[in-house]
Amino acid sequence: MNKRPRPEPMQVVKQRRDAALNALVHGVPYIQFLGIEFDRRGDELTAVLPFEDKLIGNPMLPAIHGGVTAAFLEVTAIIGLSWAYLWDDIESGALDVEQLVAGQLPRLPKTIDFTVDYLRSGLPRDAYARAQINRSGRRYASVHVEAWQDNRHRNFAQATGHFLMPQSDG
Repeated sequence: MNKRPRPEPMQVVKQRRDAALNALVHGVPYIQFLGIEFDRRGDELTAVLPFEDKLIGNPMLPAIHGGVTAAFLEVTAIIGLSWAYLWDDIESGALDVEQLVAGQLPRLPKTIDFTVDYLRSGLPRDAYARAQINRSGRRYASVHVEAWQDNRHRNFAQATGHFLMPQSDG
């Protein structure tokens, strides 16, 4: 009689998820420069852009620079898409997290186009964003991102992007 393998302890799975996400985020120098972090709850990611004075574009308002806002949205889309793309391999343990931590990152999706809607000025405070994958196939993906600050239902920017998905090595 075949016995089902015993499931891994949840703590082991959580540690693997956190290590993989940390390696993805901290493996890209520009993400580190901007200070973007990700809060993970299960498979849902929320990007966090902690406020710093260097992010201000117009000191007279003051407002977060439009380029920083666009980069924040694009990083959120790419990391969210990568997270979804790698999820099954992270969960099963097929993805070697030690290699990720050592800097051997998988190929990330490449931006085909990215359109940003600036809805209001980004205030000098922390910002948050979430990506919603509208379509993800073997070669192409479409993602919508919304960013807010104090009120989840009052976006200060949103974006839609199309991405070329990395081809598997197999």
